[in-house]
Amino acid sequence: MKDRKSILIFGVGTLQQSLIRRAKQMGLFTVGIDPLEDAACREEVDAYEVIGGQDYEGTCAVVEKYGIDAIITTATDKPLVMMARIAEKYGFPFFSVETAQWSTDKFQMKQRFIEWGVPCAKGRLVKSVSELEDFEYPVIIKPRDSSGSRGVKLCRSKEELEASINEAFEVSKLDTVLVEEFIEGPEYSIEGLHHDGESEVIQFTEKKTTEFPYNVELGHIQPANISKENKQKIREIVSNIGKALNFVNCPSHTELKINERGIYVIESSPRLGGDYITSTLTPLSTGVNLEDQLLHIALGEKIEIKSQQVQYSGVRFFAFKEGLKIMHVPDSDFVKGWPHVVDFSFALKEGDIVNRITSSLNRYGQLVLQAGNRAAIEEAFNKYVSIIEEECLM
Repeated sequence: MKDRKSILIFGVGTLQQSLIRRAKQMGLFTVGIDPLEDAACREEVDAYEVIGGQDYEGTCAVVEKYGIDAIITTATDKPLVMMARIAEKYGFPFFSVETAQWSTDKFQMKQRFIEWGVPCAKGRLVKSVSELEDFEYPVIIKPRDSSGSRGVKLCRSKEELEASINEAFEVSKLDTVLVEEFIEGPEYSIEGLHHDGESEVIQFTEKKTTEFPYNVELGHIQPANISKENKQKIREIVSNIGKALNFVNCPSHTELKINERGIYVIESSPRLGGDYITSTLTPLSTGVNLEDQLLHIALGEKIEIKSQQVQYSGVRFFAFKEGLKIMHVPDSDFVKGWPHVVDFSFALKEGDIVNRITSSLNRYGQLVLQAGNRAAIEEAFNKYVSIIEEECLM
């Protein structure tokens, strides 16, 4: 095994599949850990260990058993504090435990943003609706320690807020939740890298989300339609976020909104984005594979980015009308043969009833496209999603 470097990958689910494959392509010995016995990609790593997310001693034992040279994850916030602790003990390139704690608690993050002048929504912690008599509606309720839009809802009244606070507590381990003012405007994510003392924006991603009260991502297009002036402002904001949260040796995935009043950061995390943003869309649109760059950073190697707009890329998650019955499932190979199609997946079966999408965990399929211009990719999405929906439901 030690004729090649070994890397410990935190999380062995479908979100980490592309990263696992990139690590193996680089000739690394891949060790995966996950709390689940039957993690989706356990057969793809060279070695697999079932380790609980809070099991520090168990994680240390895996590091020593396999002579680990580097640690890495993608598309999840859950293991970041543990990874920072492991990095601190063994001297792996990573950010600090303090940075991990700020980045996985939305309220601590907001406090750092305010201290460093990062524009963000007003908000505070509450235990019950009685503490919000002076708040103007609508408001957004969020668990402080959750991700993937779980427990995040828009509330337009005291009654809605009371029910939503209870929902938020169901997916949180803390005794308070975060309530924020609602910021109008389209939403974007910014994919960045923080290395060698620099903060660099690699791509701007435009989002499509569900209707409120839930705010689940239903699609992304790169590059986003953002003015040159706002792109420069965003680059400065991302650099300031890096300073506020002390991002080093890491990527960043920053979510923000833009309206007539300005740019408002929703949150940021020192990890690669999920939803195919990093693994698929960014390489298609820029020619830069951020997973490869992160692997080099994790191994303590220098990186050099040559980013450019190559194509337009996008993903659209299916969102059929709730309660309808799936009558037919399209042939995957046939759909993948359509012009511009890079990937297609559909998880529902004949006879299944379409569920309501309330978080990224209960979406049921997606279509990934690449095209030479914005008009072409939007036209293809509208056409193909309509065809697939009609075939599924008729």
